[in-house]
Amino acid sequence: MPESIEIQILSKIKKARRGTAFFADSFATVTNAKAVNKALERLEQTGELKRVATGVYVRPAKDKVIGTVLPSVDEIAVAIAKRDKARILPTGSYAMYKLGLTTQVPMNIVYYTDGSPRKIKVGKQIITFKKASSRNLAAIGDISKLAIQALRTIGKDNVTAAELHKIKEVLKKEKNHHLQHDLNLAPVWIRQLLEPERM
Repeated sequence: MPESIEIQILSKIKKARRGTAFFADSFATVTNAKAVNKALERLEQTGELKRVATGVYVRPAKDKVIGTVLPSVDEIAVAIAKRDKARILPTGSYAMYKLGLTTQVPMNIVYYTDGSPRKIKVGKQIITFKKASSRNLAAIGDISKLAIQALRTIGKDNVTAAELHKIKEVLKKEKNHHLQHDLNLAPVWIRQLLEPERM
């Protein structure tokens, strides 16, 4: 007797680590989209999976102290980008948060993307994928690309000495060739602020 669709899907999910994001099209080889969606809904009802956003499911991780652990907004955004074979870049107040310039987690988290623009609700937060030029997405340094986006958000005439000091301290952890590459893509005023000899 062939295995039910739920068992086939759950078997595939259990091969990945807990907390990994899955989409309906992750199971395109199992059966048709309608049957996959119904199976995912049933697995959610039984508690095997949790729906973290429209069409996004996880098998939650478990922690002895805090209990159920769901993927972060960042992990969900990265999973969506990977599925869509798109590049993404945190921008705006989220880039500032990731750099440590603010402790307030934004409710609307914006990423530049070369994929499809869209909004996805995750709990009380909204992930916004905003279409951007290839140049804006060409940065390669994990820290320097955030620093450039944070400064763009703050603005040329609004950046404080304390913010600039914080950014320069964090940038010391960036690989030098990544920093140089990304500074060449940045606006002139940001380049002037962040050139290594000025740091």
